[in-house]
Amino acid sequence: MEPKTILPADTYTVVNRTILTDYERKTIINLYEPIIGCNAVSLYFTLWQDMERSELAEQKFNHHHLMSTLKLGLEPITNARRVLESVGLVRSFFKSGEVNDYFYEIYSPLTPNEFFNHPIFSVILYNNIGSVEYNKLVAYYKKQENVPKDYEEITSTMDMNFKAAAASNLSPEPDIEKTESIGSRVSEDYVDFALLMSSLPKGLISEKALNKRTKNLINSLAFVYDLDTLKMCELLRLVVNENGVIDKDSLRLNARKYYQFNNSGSLPTLIYRTQPEHLKTPEGDMSNRGKMLYIFENTSPYDFLRSKYHGTEPAPRDLKLLEYLAVDLELKPSVINVLIDYVLKSNDNKLTQGYIETIAGQWKRLNIKTADEAMRTAEKEHKKNKTKVFTKTTNSKKETATPIWFNQTQEVKEISADEKRELETMLKEFR
Repeated sequence: MEPKTILPADTYTVVNRTILTDYERKTIINLYEPIIGCNAVSLYFTLWQDMERSELAEQKFNHHHLMSTLKLGLEPITNARRVLESVGLVRSFFKSGEVNDYFYEIYSPLTPNEFFNHPIFSVILYNNIGSVEYNKLVAYYKKQENVPKDYEEITSTMDMNFKAAAASNLSPEPDIEKTESIGSRVSEDYVDFALLMSSLPKGLISEKALNKRTKNLINSLAFVYDLDTLKMCELLRLVVNENGVIDKDSLRLNARKYYQFNNSGSLPTLIYRTQPEHLKTPEGDMSNRGKMLYIFENTSPYDFLRSKYHGTEPAPRDLKLLEYLAVDLELKPSVINVLIDYVLKSNDNKLTQGYIETIAGQWKRLNIKTADEAMRTAEKEHKKNKTKVFTKTTNSKKETATPIWFNQTQEVKEISADEKRELETMLKEFR
């Protein structure tokens, strides 16, 4: 079992399980990066480079090498590796010892045709980049026009230029590299297939129809559209033909329609994902605001809320609130983080549902998609509505608390020692 933390001295070897070309490089950037983020892509390309170097010099690397190359800590590197594993680009193996050793296998990305027809990747890519950019990518990878019908083919066949002759013995199965990809990784038991089969009429589905590829599709659809086993049974009943064969295209369509019917026409996204790369701001701002902006954009709403619970699991009611913001209102992850931080600070550390829904509804109507827009809107609204409250006992003025990222010229001249410690703790945790 892998230890909880990787040490800089822990070694690793990278092994090629595919044939990687510049075409795969473009596929990673165009199709995978909007889903998995820049850290995971940078790690993939670094492992790719390490693999080529180790093939020449047969050398091992340690994880300090990755830290130096990527300028990242071990925790974000580990998280990036796990993301690569989940989308089928890397497989990892571990052996304990005086110095722990890792074994990383690199796989090709799916081909664009496989990617756009994948039940998970295509949906999540669409949600992360929007319809305009998605359609541009589809057009970029679109199959070229066929040769006009009024052209006659004159291509030579092999027998026109060569003939067979006796030759030396040849190994019938040479061990030659080939392109290998493994796609996304969803737990095999996401759907209970024993329950699935027992719930379907006997003989409805043939044993051959429920092969490994079909099971993977059913698992993937159940994951991305949040379908339990019994609901999947209902959908399968609708898409099995008279020969007991599952119509896979119809299954995809019915799963999507079912989800849209129950979610006001929207398509699913990943609640715990971070801000899409194209909606992030350039790094480099070292002000309190810039530091918080980095945290908002590179942290999932779940992890951000968990940090407010000091590392423990958030209350179910608060998680339900996150789901409402992400799925029902379709707010971007960084916008949700700004909202959580603002409400907790200005509302006595309480996530009051009505208060959150009021602000979230306004931000939705304003079409706020970035953390910077959300922060500016919160500052503007707070300044407009700011009031002085007189306490009954001292008749002194009491200002409403504000987040540490509020514009310093408007609100905060200097943050307190406690706020500074909180900010530094969050930066250490999320970098």
